[in-house]
Amino acid sequence: MQQNDLIAALGTTLGEAAIGIVRLSGEGAVELAACIFKPRKKDLDLKKIASHTMHLGYICGNDGDVIDEVLITVMRAPHSYTRDDVVEIYCHGGIIPVRRVLDLVLKKGARLAEPGEFTKRAFLSGRIDLAQAEAVLDLIRAQSNKGAELACRQLRGGVSDKIKDMRNQLKRIMAEIEAEIDFPDDVDPVPPGVRAQQIKMVEDKAAELVRGSSLGRVYREGLRTVLLGKPNVGKSTLMNLLLDEERALVTEVPGTTRDLIEEMLVVEGIPLRIVDTAGIREGVGLVESLGIERAKKAVEEAELVLAVFDAADEITEDDLRVIELLKGKKAIILLNKVDLKEKIQGPHLFGQYTDGDTPIIEISAKMGWGKEKLVDAIVQVIGGGQISRESDLMTRKRHQIAMEKVVDRLQSAVKGVEAEVPLEFIALDLWDAWSALGEITGETALPEEVINAIFEEFCIGK
Repeated sequence: MQQNDLIAALGTTLGEAAIGIVRLSGEGAVELAACIFKPRKKDLDLKKIASHTMHLGYICGNDGDVIDEVLITVMRAPHSYTRDDVVEIYCHGGIIPVRRVLDLVLKKGARLAEPGEFTKRAFLSGRIDLAQAEAVLDLIRAQSNKGAELACRQLRGGVSDKIKDMRNQLKRIMAEIEAEIDFPDDVDPVPPGVRAQQIKMVEDKAAELVRGSSLGRVYREGLRTVLLGKPNVGKSTLMNLLLDEERALVTEVPGTTRDLIEEMLVVEGIPLRIVDTAGIREGVGLVESLGIERAKKAVEEAELVLAVFDAADEITEDDLRVIELLKGKKAIILLNKVDLKEKIQGPHLFGQYTDGDTPIIEISAKMGWGKEKLVDAIVQVIGGGQISRESDLMTRKRHQIAMEKVVDRLQSAVKGVEAEVPLEFIALDLWDAWSALGEITGETALPEEVINAIFEEFCIGK
């Protein structure tokens, strides 16, 4: 497979729609299109038209029969998505015409593109870096406006610019160190305190990106959120309230929910994968006990737990079992049914069971009271209140791992400077940090299987 060989794919989903796009890229794209395109303007030559112009005509088969009336656009290298010649054919959106046009293009010599190959070519040609390429997929899969905003900022180079700035700073420091090593009699040494401060400035920037990486991944992937509590405390009613629809079955009979119910909703731009679980209690039948075991496993995997308790009832042994499951988890305590007259439990009484940092909110899922306070608490607990429209957050685990390595190596370098270890050891730490930064943008060579794994997540045609 060559970098500029001719590839083709659907640029839209195959199905009934207003339009369907067949996209070509690579050497010979314009020539292939010209041999199957019959323009409405008789004197128009597709091979000579200006780049980024659109023309009306027909796609014709080998027998000259018209397959579809189309619009066609030519984008000439290097001013295209892939930096190769690109042609896009805008067909009517029915399954048959789009499929016939794609089949014709493949018969004429193009090959079917691999998943993400158009974007991969944009990366390999240097039009975008690896972090920007990943942002393309993040934008396509965004489940909230905030997630889309973060992807757009990364696509425009927000994270990449920060990384390039850090690499440039480290490069200058490494150059100074190399000069001191190679020409000790001709170069004035940088005072250790100054050098440590220079490295610390880069470390602080890297550490800031690490701190925001978990939140960035939440906006990209969604936050797995579990509703937990004993039977009949109102978990299903709360889920329906958050979803604004009757998704979970609500009855007066305890233990109605016996399996996990999962839905997606967006809270203040934060996508939540919310799971309603079976009520936690002892002494139940086989089916319900299996549901409780699944609930406990869901809590182990959860990134946030909404623990629901009955404010109109005394704390029971089952409530204490729920509290035990919250240990070590990000959680919000919800005292439900505060609309009832005989309210027994309140935040001031319930605080003795928490670590002091866990929010405790009074709500009535049935009446809709306290929803706004719950939303605010969710945003604060996961750190969503720390992000502004101008924030650049890393959204991928791959980025986070690399940046954590950067912080570790720079911390080691600072300690080395302060301990006045030989400059060669400090240079090695700085080189490792510089290389790890390059792994994020693709400036440091990565194994081919890593590159392929990234682009295999894309659909064919992107």
